[in-house]
Amino acid sequence: MTTMNISLPDEMRAFIEAEMATEGFASASEYLRTLIREAQKRRAKQALEEKFREALESGPATPMTKEDWVALRREALEGLAGETIRP
Repeated sequence: MTTMNISLPDEMRAFIEAEMATEGFASASEYLRTLIREAQKRRAKQALEEKFREALESGPATPMTKEDWVALRREALEGLAGETIRP
């Protein structure tokens, strides 16, 4: 784990300390890691929603054919065959 020093106004430090006490965080680092994880989750959700939106706007869906399923299965099996299995 790496260390990062940040500068905050007194009001922000007081807010963080109050949140730590109220929410039961053991340290300011734990509190900030939680905030960062939540921001990462929001960003990932936004990216997924954008992909869904692109898919919906790409045109009407087409039914999968038997050949599509065979090709998909073959591609998946080839991908699995290329992976290293770890205990």
